[in-house]
Amino acid sequence: MRTILLTALLMMSASAAAQEVFTAAWWNVENLFDTCDDPRTNDDDFTPDGAYRWTRRKMNAKLQGIAKTLVMMDLPDAVGLAEVENSYVLRELCNGTPLRQAGYRYVHHDSPDRRGIDVAFIYRKDRFRVLRDSVVNVSDSAAGFFTRDILVVEGVTPQGDTLCFVLNHWPSKKGGEEAEERRVAIAARLRSLMNELKAKYPQGAVVAMGDMNSTADERPMASGMAFGHDSINGDGIRNLTLRLPEGWGSHKYQGQWDYIDQVLLLADEGWQVGDLKLMRYDHLLTEEGRMPGLRPKRTNQGTRYEGGLSDHLPLRLRLKRKK
Repeated sequence: MRTILLTALLMMSASAAAQEVFTAAWWNVENLFDTCDDPRTNDDDFTPDGAYRWTRRKMNAKLQGIAKTLVMMDLPDAVGLAEVENSYVLRELCNGTPLRQAGYRYVHHDSPDRRGIDVAFIYRKDRFRVLRDSVVNVSDSAAGFFTRDILVVEGVTPQGDTLCFVLNHWPSKKGGEEAEERRVAIAARLRSLMNELKAKYPQGAVVAMGDMNSTADERPMASGMAFGHDSINGDGIRNLTLRLPEGWGSHKYQGQWDYIDQVLLLADEGWQVGDLKLMRYDHLLTEEGRMPGLRPKRTNQGTRYEGGLSDHLPLRLRLKRKK
């Protein structure tokens, strides 16, 4: 049944490809670790003897759940991921789940993050050809501050259109004003980077996706990205996240939904945005418990195994090049 469903979705995807629609997704998959201790990082909790009793069975269940979700999302052509430990788990995701039939490949670079979590990129090899991938270091080793690199992937679609993806996972809000200043600085670097890529590929589109740990109206986006109170800044960068439904979010904290995961686009009028959707599948949600309403179903709630996939919900974008 799984093979039949995936084959049907591949046929649907081929139909969408004929219409030159490109789909991209972003998802912070929260602690996608293998089960081995890496002595270079603080990953001891995610081992069989660690705090989370992280076993191969649990890891495989998480990988299969992520794959199931991407199948339900109609197999996006490209997916940005956050909180991925290493290339091994990406290889298992692409080759050890039903995603193998769709021909997914991955891009990953180890970052200086002390926990060993990175951003990564997976894509369907029949729908996207990678020209170049690189990282932009936004850590400050002199100050003892280490965080995730920005991952940049440049490539082309089967129609020959250039797409650049800029994947982000900014520092958390822990640390107050100092942490916010770091996010502001990284936001300014992202703005500059998007403009550099657009200058390199004038007819292409630049898509920045990420867990910004800031909402659209907070200072890192308003100041660092120079959005002010608008959804488009002076460079023409659009924050598509502002189109998403109010009352929800990609993440819930202390009973409050917020869109700390965001999608930005820099492209000329030759590119049409089909839609940006928040994917609210039932298996990704659970009852809040102490408070009314739903929340994302996590893999671990504290150290208790909950069996979910992430504390974030994924976003899916459709793009089309006008002819």
